Amino acid sequence: MKRMLAVLLAAVALGLSGCGYNDMQRGDEQIKGSWSEVLNQYQRRADLVPNLVNTVKGFAAQEQQVLVQVTEARARVGSIQATPELVNDAAAFSKFQQAQAGLSSALSRLLLVSENYPQLKSDANFRDLQAQLEGTENRIAVARNRYIKSVQEYNTMIRTFPNNLTAMILSYQVKPNFAVENEKAIATPPAVNFDKPAPAPAK
Repeated sequence: MKRMLAVLLAAVALGLSGCGYNDMQRGDEQIKGSWSEVLNQYQRRADLVPNLVNTVKGFAAQEQQVLVQVTEARARVGSIQATPELVNDAAAFSKFQQAQAGLSSALSRLLLVSENYPQLKSDANFRDLQAQLEGTENRIAVARNRYIKSVQEYNTMIRTFPNNLTAMILSYQVKPNFAVENEKAIATPPAVNFDKPAPAPAK
């Protein structure tokens, strides 16, 4: 009896490995790892916001509307429970993406406003925060790109025969992905203006 059970289990294991089950598990783990990195980088950016807002406020307190917009955008990002399960909920994922896009837009307006205040632009603390923000935006772009590729590979795998049969039996669904109007937007992170001096004219 035990021998028959062992043979049966071996047959089941062989069948599962032949229909993409193991690949699906690897793909799912890859998505989780990529998503965790996306969250880490977005959190890094959110952590920069209070210091950035306070620094700008010290030089441009009259820009109250922009400062409030950034603070509110950060609050909306923080109100979303960014758990690993979020990648299985298309509606929640979309809400998360919209919140992050809102913060990106608010930060862009804040940096644009800073162009009107030479003392702010020359402040060492502000320039350091700009540098950190630029680095974080680059890491966000890389992390998003990895996540997008992981999800594309997984979604293609579970929709391809015979893997789609296994996915249907186990109720595996396609994962939501970042929506972008232009794929180049992923590879090219938002630029942060450092007010670099123009090169000296050629003699």
